[in-house]
Parts: sequence; C-alpha cells; structure tokens
Amino acid sequence: MVTGRRGVRYDAELACRQLGAADPKLGRLIGEAGAFSLRLKSSHSPFEALLESIIYQQLHGKAAAAILRRLLNVFGDLHPSPEHILAAPEEQLRSAGVSQGKVLALRDLAAKTIDGTVPTLARIRRMSDEDIIEHLTQVRGIGPWTVEMLLIFRLGRPDVLPVSDYGVRKGFALTFRRIPKNKPFSNDLLPKPEEMLRRAQKWRPWRSVASWYLWRACDLAGKASPPPD
Repeated sequence: MVTGRRGVRYDAELACRQLGAADPKLGRLIGEAGAFSLRLKSSHSPFEALLESIIYQQLHGKAAAAILRRLLNVFGDLHPSPEHILAAPEEQLRSAGVSQGKVLALRDLAAKTIDGTVPTLARIRRMSDEDIIEHLTQVRGIGPWTVEMLLIFRLGRPDVLPVSDYGVRKGFALTFRRIPKNKPFSNDLLPKPEEMLRRAQKWRPWRSVASWYLWRACDLAGKASPPPD
C-alpha cells in the first residue's frame, strides 16, 4: 500500500500485479520501469489547484512558476481567495504577467467557486470522477485533460485514463505497437482514443496506474513526455 507522505491511498502493488496479469505487454513495461512511485501534489482546495492549472496552461514550467509567484506576491505571498480575485483590478492581475484571457478564466473560476459549481475539497472527495469532470469543465478554460490531471495527481484517483494526453498516447504506441527501434517516432503512430479505451477495459480499476507507466514508457524509449509538473 502506497500511503506515505503525500502518497496515493490505494494499493499500488496490488494494482501492478493485477495489471500485469490482465495485460502481459503492460506487465513487461511495469517490470522494466520499476516500482510505482507517484506522489500526490499538495492538497490545495480545488479553487487553488485550478488557479495554478490556469496559470500553467500553454507556458513553459519555469515561466508559469514565475508568473504564479508574482501573482501570489500581489496577495501577500498567499493564495488569494475567490473574493480576492474578483475584487482585484484587472491591471493588478495583469501586472503579474497573467494574460487577459487567463484573467477572465480566473474570474470565472472565482465566481463558480463562490456559487458552488466548483466544489470544496471535502465535497469533491465524495464525488465520482465523472461528476468532478462535469462540474469543473464548466469553468472557462478548464477542459477534461486539466481535470484528469487533478484527479490523478492531486486527488489520487486510481482509475483515470487521459486519452487526449500526448505522453500517454505515445507511451501506448511504444508499448503496444511494433515500432522498429531505428524508426523515428511520428504522430501518425499515435492511437485513437477508441483503441485506447478498448484495450484499457482490462486495466480497470487501475487505469491511473497504467497511465503512469505509459508515461514511463516514453522515458525508457528516450522520448520523454512526462506528466505536468
């Protein structure tokens, strides 16, 4: 059971055994990649986690981290509340480097947190994955992929398969398709979501663990496509 500090709260060793038994090719990848070592990111409220996700969208990690630091500095080096975001002048948010589109997304996130569309952390922990995706994708700028990353890396949900994630798709191709080692990887080798979902039926209820290993497949092949920081 992986339950250490910030560790997931499901039995990763059991998950790996069952995945290997259900899908021998995935089992070989698990053996090559080694022990499952996912650690959850800090358990911010959904509002705080999504605020960070919006800041990081379409930016290099270092650039996004610098903008986030400047934004927190605007509010005394603390995570702002939804009320703070709504009350802050646009110029103040833009001064931290937040684009106009992201200012609009942050304000929508704040408003939907206040009206209850974005649940509290206590409430979200009692919700199904599907309900969480339905609620959070109502926020401007938040799509299914962003919520799936929250489910895997912040809430520790065990059965999430982000079929639109480039690294997961690449890892799937590297693991389940016969690609000559001397052939450069190209996007025409990427699987369709339907193909991934069909194979992944045998991975339930551990598709998050399988996804983590598909990211590792990219690392092993020297074609790194890691999950987001």
